[in-house]
Amino acid sequence: MAFALRRRGPSKFERASDGSMTLIEHVRELRDRLFRASIGIVVGFGLGIWLARPVRSLLQEPYCQLDGSVVDGKCQFTQLGPADVLLLDLKIALWVGLIIAAPVWLYQLWAFIAPGLHRHERKYAYVFTALAAPLFAAGAVLAFFVVSKGLEFLVGLAGEDVANTLEITRYISFVTNMILMFGVAFEFPLIVLMLNFVGLVSGRKMLGWWRIAVFVFFLFAAIVTPTPDPFGMTALAICLCALYFGAVGVAMLNDRRRGRGKEIYAGLDDDEVSPLETEPEPVTAGGRVDASEPITGPEPVAAPQPIERRYDDMT
Repeated sequence: MAFALRRRGPSKFERASDGSMTLIEHVRELRDRLFRASIGIVVGFGLGIWLARPVRSLLQEPYCQLDGSVVDGKCQFTQLGPADVLLLDLKIALWVGLIIAAPVWLYQLWAFIAPGLHRHERKYAYVFTALAAPLFAAGAVLAFFVVSKGLEFLVGLAGEDVANTLEITRYISFVTNMILMFGVAFEFPLIVLMLNFVGLVSGRKMLGWWRIAVFVFFLFAAIVTPTPDPFGMTALAICLCALYFGAVGVAMLNDRRRGRGKEIYAGLDDDEVSPLETEPEPVTAGGRVDASEPITGPEPVAAPQPIERRYDDMT
């Protein structure tokens, strides 16, 4: 028995009358975008496996520069489980693959979101994305510098009677967490600047928050830096303050360009009367009224007549 297959046309749920995409078409596009992004991540993961060992050696460099960490010409670490290093290399390969495939999955994400944005919103997205990557990289470099200087202090606290042989997975997690926290911290001024561009926060108000911002930056730096010395904490806090005041300057220039703060009621107090835009019409006196003329009112309205009902209308 043979069956004839016929392609079914789009139903009323799949094609809108105005030509726009329907929910089913959006779901299909999201599926295709996620599939392409996954292919890019898989390819990046393959390259990350090849680069996992050099990246791990780079992350081990701050500890290997310490005195006593090199034994017989090799930097010594401890492995608690037989598969810990293998799993660690796979984890590093995944992170490296995400970084390598970032242009692919970011483009797929942008291609899915961009049709719903206005032209000026797309322009701002390009600018903020271009600034986010260098800021994160700058935070990662600063974190690597802080770890290199602070690790010597932390290892020295153990004393001479304790062997300084670190467990490799915990050490790599410590370094990567520091890089992640510093990189995310460097994105904070960019987030504040985005709030200004969408009109939620003005540059003058951001400038009024500078005392709170400086206190929060120093508090955050004191928490995340691994050493109690003031050098690493001060370096991170000063960088965050400089980025914040730079964002405030850009926000004030943006407010000046858009004319914010010059609205018609911007300089009025809460209890001040606003000026009228039009002149009131003068009121003139009316004519004289003759008392001999009868005063007539509206015609009386007749009362409604009752409606006759039959016995069979009753229910």
